[in-house]
Amino acid sequence: MSTFVDVNIVKYLCSCGKRHPVCRLYLCRHCLKLRCGDCVQHEVDTPYCPNCLENMPSAEAKLKKNRCSNCFDCPSCGHTLTTRATSTSVPDPEDPNKTTPKKMYYMVCGFCRWTTRDVGIQDKPVASGGWEDLENKDTKQIFSLLETYEKIAQKEKAEKERKKYVRRRSYLSYAAGMDKYGMVSVAAKRKQGNLANLSIKENEEVSFSMVKPSETVKTFDPLPESIFTEPIQLDKMSTISQRHASADFQPGESSALYPLHKHLLIRRSLRCKECEHNLSKPEFNPISIKFKIQLIALHHIPEIKIFSLPELNLKKECKVVLTLTNPSAYNCSISFLQPDPKEDNFSNAKVELPKHPIVVAQRDDAALYDDGSQGHEAFKDDPSVIAYRKSNKVGFFMKVKPQNPDEDVKLSFLLKHEYRNTAIALPSENQEPQIASLQHQVFINLGPPKKK
Repeated sequence: MSTFVDVNIVKYLCSCGKRHPVCRLYLCRHCLKLRCGDCVQHEVDTPYCPNCLENMPSAEAKLKKNRCSNCFDCPSCGHTLTTRATSTSVPDPEDPNKTTPKKMYYMVCGFCRWTTRDVGIQDKPVASGGWEDLENKDTKQIFSLLETYEKIAQKEKAEKERKKYVRRRSYLSYAAGMDKYGMVSVAAKRKQGNLANLSIKENEEVSFSMVKPSETVKTFDPLPESIFTEPIQLDKMSTISQRHASADFQPGESSALYPLHKHLLIRRSLRCKECEHNLSKPEFNPISIKFKIQLIALHHIPEIKIFSLPELNLKKECKVVLTLTNPSAYNCSISFLQPDPKEDNFSNAKVELPKHPIVVAQRDDAALYDDGSQGHEAFKDDPSVIAYRKSNKVGFFMKVKPQNPDEDVKLSFLLKHEYRNTAIALPSENQEPQIASLQHQVFINLGPPKKK
């Protein structure tokens, strides 16, 4: 059970050299190599709001500063604010002497009980879309800076593009004399077209007005005397995390906290950097939890778990029971090899691996509910090697002899298995899946040895 609680006990070696659990690795069916989240290319599919699940294009999300316009976070604790309805009495427009009930809405946090009424925000007649945003006094200055630097970047880009098409007279004069097939005229027309497509022509200059530089503050207002004479009420002061959450205003008091627009999340797809094939691609709709492509290694590579651990006595041989799980739809032959001692800097114990390959049955969902013990006769298992067999799982013995009393017992070995690549086979042409032999290095931490 320790493998389920802590997945870092058993790790596999990625093609980039890092060690990760098998549940955090991907198998590229074209390269036939393991990939992790650090050696794949991450691509943004669509931004979406985690609360209302509204998705939008990346350009629209950029204009909204990657925040949802309808959902808000609590400025005090960060949880999602919910809308509450209340009834108030307003004068009847037909008869001023009478009052009629009217629904009004305000936002409240279900965790810390913060409400918009605490900071003086009036209730709104609509449930969503009627909450105003605070205006930053430096907004015009920020937008003017952005506009100026965009023009400067446009000018620099045009200059780089112009340098690519500088006339080389010596080359053109030589090419004009050797123009046997009329390629010089074609190249000249293409060059003129590229220059015409530039946003800035040769004789034009980018006209932009430099932003007025900010004035240097040399003198500061003195601190008020109340800081030295009156005690500080910490319950009315905002925390550092609350100020950083609202970076535009950074309120110093809790009474100035304002609801924050909820940050958007993204649905991303993973792509192999070597062959540029997709390893993981979710559905476009944020409501769906299904994947169009999901090549997680847990669905293609045999998984090793620790079934039971004996007392790890120092300098004594111990039998550890490990579990092999075959996730594929075919019987899999698995063999174990010793790694190169020069490259293995992880193991600190002597290990005796099974000498013969172990055949693990295919995955059968119906067999998972069968309580009968079968399989030993069909596969002719050796009782000294195989501890148990059920469906697509096999428990086998591995002899370990701890050597270091001050460190955890660690062992490493090579796992070699057959893999049927169904990505290359074409079902329309009745092609057989390609059978490849894959090899992975496995690292297991068995825990500390028993102390005398």
